[in-house]
Amino acid sequence: MTQQSILEPEGRAIPYIEEGEGPVPLVLISGRALNGDGLGVVAHYLAEEAGFHVVRIGPRTESGGQDRAATLRERVEDAVRVIDHIGLDHTWIGGHAFGGTAARIFAADHTDRVNGLLLLGVEDDEIPLAPAIPVLIVQATDDAVTPSANAEALQSTAPERASIKTVDGADHLFPATHPIETAVIIEEYLDWD
Repeated sequence: MTQQSILEPEGRAIPYIEEGEGPVPLVLISGRALNGDGLGVVAHYLAEEAGFHVVRIGPRTESGGQDRAATLRERVEDAVRVIDHIGLDHTWIGGHAFGGTAARIFAADHTDRVNGLLLLGVEDDEIPLAPAIPVLIVQATDDAVTPSANAEALQSTAPERASIKTVDGADHLFPATHPIETAVIIEEYLDWD
C-alpha cells in the first residue's frame, strides 16, 4: 500500500504519493483525487517493476478541508511546490486528460526542468508543446472523451519529437482498465531517456 503525503504551503493541502527511488523520475499530475485517479496501478508498476521514481500529485484542498477546483495555473504551481519539496531538479512530467493539459503548461513554463512530456489521452486545447523536449502520447483507440484526432493534431505540431502509442480496445479510462499495458508502453519509451 502506498502512503499519501500532504504538502501544506500557504493554507493549501496538496496531496501527493511518491513511489520508487529509481533513476528515471516521472511526475504525474492527476485530474482527480489520488484514490480514484486510475493511475495508481500504472505508477506502482513503474516504481516496482520498472524501477522508476514516480510522484503523483492530486488536486489541492483549501484550509478547512474545502475542495475547490484549481485552475490549470494553480495545478502547475502545486506541482512545482511538490517537486521542489521532494528535491527533483529534472523529471518527466505528465498526466491523464486534464492532468496532461496541466503537464503541458508545466513543460512550457519550466522547460529547463523537464526531461520529457507524457500525455495520456490528449484534451483538445490550444496549448503548444514546449520546444525541444520529447513527447510520448498514449492514446486509447476507443476514447470518445479525448479522441485519437486530438493526439494526431498535437503530434503534427512536432512530428520529429512527438510519438503516439495506442492501447487497443480501450476507452477514456484506459489507465485504470488497461494499467499494465499502459505502464509497459511508458516503461519502454522512457527507459531509453
